Amino acid sequence: MVANLHEKRWTYKDYLRLEDNRRYEIIEGELRDMTPAPSIEHQWCSRNLEFLLLEYARRHQWGYVFDAPVDVILDEANVVQPDIVLVREARRDIIRERGIFGAPDGVVEIISPSSVHYDYIVKKELYEGFGVAEYWIVDPANRSVEVLGLEEGHYRSVCFVSEAGEVTSQLLAEFKLSHQAIFERGM
Repeated sequence: MVANLHEKRWTYKDYLRLEDNRRYEIIEGELRDMTPAPSIEHQWCSRNLEFLLLEYARRHQWGYVFDAPVDVILDEANVVQPDIVLVREARRDIIRERGIFGAPDGVVEIISPSSVHYDYIVKKELYEGFGVAEYWIVDPANRSVEVLGLEEGHYRSVCFVSEAGEVTSQLLAEFKLSHQAIFERGM
């Protein structure tokens, strides 16, 4: 089956039939292998952000925070697994047993060496086109975070920090997070 993985236009139904225990995404009908596993630096960023976002969501009764792997089914030809997914309480109906069905309110992608093009170009265009209100790009190699907000159908930079500063969000009212809190290593 592996030889034929990239020779067809994939749909969510095809995706559900995969039985090789690997992680994939489908973008515009193309199956994309997500292995190998993320680096430890990637995991630290993911863990820190998930904790801080979850803490915010609970404190403000904002909604839901999910971490990878969780399927986000934008449509039959676009199934992704962002590092972190945010869904407002008012839109909880898109959360189902198999994943998030529709555009979430916010998405965080943490860059890996193998995902630079997809996260900065392909996924940015995909999330923008499907109306994801806020897209965070976290780059452990450059210790930077860019928050993009959807305005009139296009992403605009809401915030960019590198090496120091404070991350802010349009989606999460009064949310402020230090650069250090995202890139902190260890416990």
